[in-house]
Amino acid sequence: MNHTKLIGIIDSLLDTDAYKLHMQQAIYHQYPHVEAVAEFHCRSKEDLRPYANAIQAQIQHISTLSFAQEELDYLASLSFFKKDYLTYLKDFSLNSEQVTVDGSGDQLSIKIKGKWIDIILWEVPLLAIICEIRSSICYPNSTADDAIAQLKTKIERFYQNAKTVDDETQTVTDLSQFDLIDFGSRRRFSKDVHHKVVDYLAANVPEFKGTSNYHLARTRNLPPFGTQAHEWFQAHQQLTGELADSQQLALNRWLQEYPDSLGIALTDCINTDAFLRDFNSELSERFVGLRHDSGDPITWGEKAIKHYESLGIDLKTKSLIFSDSLTLDKALNIYKHFASRINVSFGIGTQLTCDLPSVETLNVVLKLTQCEGRPVAKISDEPGKIMCRDENYLTQLRQAFKIAN
Repeated sequence: MNHTKLIGIIDSLLDTDAYKLHMQQAIYHQYPHVEAVAEFHCRSKEDLRPYANAIQAQIQHISTLSFAQEELDYLASLSFFKKDYLTYLKDFSLNSEQVTVDGSGDQLSIKIKGKWIDIILWEVPLLAIICEIRSSICYPNSTADDAIAQLKTKIERFYQNAKTVDDETQTVTDLSQFDLIDFGSRRRFSKDVHHKVVDYLAANVPEFKGTSNYHLARTRNLPPFGTQAHEWFQAHQQLTGELADSQQLALNRWLQEYPDSLGIALTDCINTDAFLRDFNSELSERFVGLRHDSGDPITWGEKAIKHYESLGIDLKTKSLIFSDSLTLDKALNIYKHFASRINVSFGIGTQLTCDLPSVETLNVVLKLTQCEGRPVAKISDEPGKIMCRDENYLTQLRQAFKIAN
């Protein structure tokens, strides 16, 4: 593939993760005038500056898109979207003037600045654009067929491992409660690979339950999955009176918007210990489960179970969603550990949609760095995932949540 011919990598504003629209609706109702800044970061330390012009061209293209009526009709069929928000989406488009791409420094720099409600939908398509441009240049001969061949091998190994007799129980693994979800929009090799991987899973893997991508959910008649992301918690660091109250404010504002749906809470914007201290009895009852996105998954899951048990909550009424750098093999091991005790699901992204022979995956993120002109941060349960442009603020945040450096 030649990247100069990649006209319209993104051709639908629904080609995004569901939680972006969920958060945008909450922002529309609660924070329509809040200003924010988001910045790109390549954790892989790969030089992406040569792609700056191609990325800029795709940004110009995506700013011409709007929601089609059939897409709005689809969203209207989902009970948690409100009429006023869908009316707002009729005239919504992304504004390319809010995005600054700069390849003149040591690394590719991308900054997005504007009202939070206006810029929130940039993240997923922009990361997908960067990944596909890079794939087309670095791996021009790799195809979706290569991805499917690799996927078939992994699925065969997955089922074989599930059939292996457990040394302790002397039984094989019952996969009837194993739920696999596609989380592969942001760092996919290409749109074509993503679509064909999802199509293959839907046709051949009974454990496959749906996707986080609204375009694929609509066009493939799949259940969509997603609640909120780190930025929801990050923004509330500057939308609260006391910094230490920001997580509880974020959780309660989410319940205000979605009292009876989308009840999975992300635990690691600060870290899991700090989150669970704030996750009181009422919140623990009302949210149906938790999502893991950094740190050791077994340690995290045991902490979550201990928390629920300390409150006398029936574990079978709660769910744990694992989504941190998962493979099918890792997911199976986690499932074997927890499945008999609590409901579990697995969101797998890069290792589904960018796993091709001899292809090195690209670890890129686009995170909120300011809200209302002041810094915000993500700390997480993994040092390499810290995202903050202000060390003094990071120290302040750690102190507020009683976290050691």
